[in-house]
Amino acid sequence: MLWPATVIGATAGLALANIPGALLGALLGQVVDRRLRLDSWRALLSHLRGSLAAAPALDEGELLFVLLGRLAKSDGQVLEAHIQLARGEMRRLRLDEQAQRQAIDAFSRGKLGQESLRLPLERLRTRRERGEALLRACWRMAWVDGRVSSRERELLLRWGQWLGWSGEAVTALGRDYQPASQPLTHNAGTYQDALRLLGVQADSEPAAIKRAYRRLLSRHHPDKLAGSGANPARVREATEQTRELHSAYSLIRERRGFR
Repeated sequence: MLWPATVIGATAGLALANIPGALLGALLGQVVDRRLRLDSWRALLSHLRGSLAAAPALDEGELLFVLLGRLAKSDGQVLEAHIQLARGEMRRLRLDEQAQRQAIDAFSRGKLGQESLRLPLERLRTRRERGEALLRACWRMAWVDGRVSSRERELLLRWGQWLGWSGEAVTALGRDYQPASQPLTHNAGTYQDALRLLGVQADSEPAAIKRAYRRLLSRHHPDKLAGSGANPARVREATEQTRELHSAYSLIRERRGFR
């Protein structure tokens, strides 16, 4: 009778810590073998196949929102602009109520960062148009706050690689959504500009400011153009308007001291 986990544990332990490591690795491996009843290499392979088969596969709709959730959380904080973009994507896809709930759940799972995305993306290597649609949606999410962090860029390049895209091709897609100008600076000279952009007053209630921001964000969201086949210049303009709204709202919120 062969105990595969015992052999693996002993081999790994020997490589890491010589004889003491081999003994400890063999002991731990034996516990695994007995618990899972692994008495041969075939039994180990069968167990691994069963574990993979039991893991639910991401469908294409879930995959999109898991990717968006992963990007939104990649810098630590999910912004209102991130949430609005995800909602805009749901509208663009015309999801029904049940599909929207599934998309929200996928977005939340994406924020946790626990699901492996390599295999689902590699399955789309032969479907370049679908891969491009995913990458474009991800670039819109990355640029929604006016900047792309190194972490966001790293994720996009890795996902593109799994889809079979070169780094240059992935980066080129992102230029369609890159803002044309710098964001509003946080100084006294732009505070009134921010108020005018959102159409609110300096003494407006925080709830009213939030409603104005969300209404304008929905109206100018680039997702509406992206789904209608608009040219990149129009999409870039809408992205710029969204970025300016986000900068204005952030400035007002910081000045007024509300979340």
